[in-house]
Amino acid sequence: MDTSDMMLPLKAMKPTVEPLIDRPDVVVLPNDEFNPKEHIDFTPPTKTYTMGDLSLPEDTGVSPFAVSEPFHLFTAEAIHRMRAEVLSKEVWESCQYSSNLAQCQLRGFAPQFAPFIYDTWKHPETLAIVSKIAGIDLVTEMDFEIGHINISVKSEKQKEEELQAYAEKASADADEGIAGCPWEDDKPIVDWHTDSYPFVCVTMLSDCTNMIGGETALRTGTGDILKVRGPQMGCAVVLQGRYIEHQALRALGTAERITMVTSFRPRCPDQRDDTVLTTVRAISNLPELYFQFSEYRLEILEERIRNQLRMLRETKRSGKKVDTRKLKQFLHDQERFLAHMNKEMVEDVKKGEIDDSHLLGERSIKRRKS
Repeated sequence: MDTSDMMLPLKAMKPTVEPLIDRPDVVVLPNDEFNPKEHIDFTPPTKTYTMGDLSLPEDTGVSPFAVSEPFHLFTAEAIHRMRAEVLSKEVWESCQYSSNLAQCQLRGFAPQFAPFIYDTWKHPETLAIVSKIAGIDLVTEMDFEIGHINISVKSEKQKEEELQAYAEKASADADEGIAGCPWEDDKPIVDWHTDSYPFVCVTMLSDCTNMIGGETALRTGTGDILKVRGPQMGCAVVLQGRYIEHQALRALGTAERITMVTSFRPRCPDQRDDTVLTTVRAISNLPELYFQFSEYRLEILEERIRNQLRMLRETKRSGKKVDTRKLKQFLHDQERFLAHMNKEMVEDVKKGEIDDSHLLGERSIKRRKS
């Protein structure tokens, strides 16, 4: 089946209320390139959690790291530059998608429509920060996944009605002596899922000063829910999201919640690459996604084969015998690597529909059996 005309962005999904770039009229944003001295304002996270902290085996992922607390990453100017790019007419008209997991997403806009965002995530200093937090040397997954945007937008009337309902429920619960948070989210921005890629860095592009909620909920190994507080504007959270079920909870007290999700994978070709395309096929330009997926995976394979060939030649020159068992294991691993690639490039994909195969818990298993 020809995929050349499949999974093109939706152009009729634009919400009735568009997010606005809040900045004084007198401010004119510069048009210079990304400069880490001017655009990075990094403060290390106060705490990071390991897989063990979430009651998961330490070898669940490619690093013991699980998730960080929010940390400051970018200056106000950098955030306004990012907002200007992702909220541009070109991006909204050409790069908008929707699915059963999330109603409004912007994808595949860098570097064509967002050169500043592209340069930000490709810069060695940005990569070094994310890598240090994750505990492993990382690179961006592929260009199509630089700056995936999740958007939740409300009118001022909707915002005030939600705040009023929250206040009334909080008051009623207090009168009845009920402890805990009165805000329970039954309509998350992004429903329960695992990411297609090993690591993500989630950056907040909205003003969260009066925000209630907006946390990231994580499902632990025991089935309990751990909530990591949402980042403030210019702040970020790093998560090894391929191996942890999570959801983005709704927020009250703000007319918009715009987050940028940038995906990463290990730089070293010898590290395992568990990338899948389960949650992204239905919201992507498939020919472009499959090209970039194939390109980087074949580059990994190429480097692995070159390294293996070099070791074989060195073994021969030194007069030693080739370890046939190890060589066959190498070949077997690469066969599995290629088979996985082939399996992920599905031809018949229904636009906007993502199944439960990406989930890890008992809930998804029960769904698939029913």
